[in-house]
Amino acid sequence: MTTTQVTLVQIDNYGPWTTTPEPRREMDLQTLQSRLFADVAQFLGHRDAYVFFTRFDNMIAVTNGVDGAAHATLQESIGNRYPVSISLGTAVAERPVDALEAANRRLQTAGSAQDESRTEVLAGEYLSETERSDLQIAHFDVVNATGKYTDRLNEFDTFINIERAYGSLMRHLREAHGALSFFVGGDNVVAVCPDLPEAAFSSAVTHVQDDVDIELQVGVGRGPSAHEAGFAAKHALEDCRHDGTSVELFGAPAAGD
Repeated sequence: MTTTQVTLVQIDNYGPWTTTPEPRREMDLQTLQSRLFADVAQFLGHRDAYVFFTRFDNMIAVTNGVDGAAHATLQESIGNRYPVSISLGTAVAERPVDALEAANRRLQTAGSAQDESRTEVLAGEYLSETERSDLQIAHFDVVNATGKYTDRLNEFDTFINIERAYGSLMRHLREAHGALSFFVGGDNVVAVCPDLPEAAFSSAVTHVQDDVDIELQVGVGRGPSAHEAGFAAKHALEDCRHDGTSVELFGAPAAGD
């Protein structure tokens, strides 16, 4: 069995702030969002967690091993350095989507995301050392994306193809298994999954091939933290690339990694 701790990071009252006292310059907003994501990613990354930007004003983090005190420190740090504050909702479940649903409800119960009186909510449950179990992460990429797309098409059309693959994959894994999948740049997608067998990943690859005619390969890893599971997935993906296979499970990091 796998257990995933998910934290929803939500900027407080962000929509009204972007237009008060008048609309702010778009590139200033993009800069703030990217810097905020980088700071949250660095803070949680140093604690072996993963964070994904989704819509930037909302971010989803996989925070196995990160306790309530660390979440409070993150919230305080952002509040001290940014013109906006963040609320954090955290929950735990076997299926990642169920943990996210519960984390969302914690913030929604406290008030609307655009309620100026709802600020810096810190609500959640956190896995204790004795409760922690492995989580499972899959790292997908497009087979020969450079040869098929990057070196042949303009960048926008390349991006459309990568997004088609991502959209097909994320919907399939969400609907079939309650997994959460995130585009992480290039032609890469990271999926946080419940305890799935090899056949489920083979089916996901086949689904995307049949749905949008794009070939994927995937490495799958397990570990007590997102970093450890994700790093094992990266090594398994390298096995795919080396051996020409579409699915490899539980790659082992090299000594010293």
